[in-house]
Amino acid sequence: MLVLMIPFLGIQQEDLPAQDVDNWKDANSALLSNYEVFQLLTDLKEQRKESGKNKHNSGQQNLNTITYETLKYISKTPCRHQSPEIVREFLTAMKSHKLTKAEKLQLLNHRPMTAVEIQLIVEESEERLTEEQIEALLHTVTSILPAGPEAEQKKNTDDVTMDEEDPA
Repeated sequence: MLVLMIPFLGIQQEDLPAQDVDNWKDANSALLSNYEVFQLLTDLKEQRKESGKNKHNSGQQNLNTITYETLKYISKTPCRHQSPEIVREFLTAMKSHKLTKAEKLQLLNHRPMTAVEIQLIVEESEERLTEEQIEALLHTVTSILPAGPEAEQKKNTDDVTMDEEDPA
């Protein structure tokens, strides 16, 4: 969806880093993960900072605002801790699961941690997946994709709470 917005937001091909221009073949059919959007906007922000083209007109100011707000939001998601290698490993592991591209993308972006979250992402999961397959999918997602410090901190807080409740 963001790829469709790039021309609308005033981002031109010459504004993109060279490696992204090479990969930008058919913007109307491309799906981007949150990681790719994060990288693209971070690179664009750095490129604009280096070139000094920050706030020349209201269009650029709007683009800067959208870039800032998007980066602010997306930096709080698991994608901040992903890398090209992790994404590649995840997509390779997903080949054994019969999921659509959109479902794989949602799993990558959201990093579900419960079976209920997976059932919400995978369309008609009750008919398509057994409980064992859901558990295997959950294991694949949680073992490959990094949780990020927030999830680790929450997990540690939950562990401490469990220890306080069960003094055994």
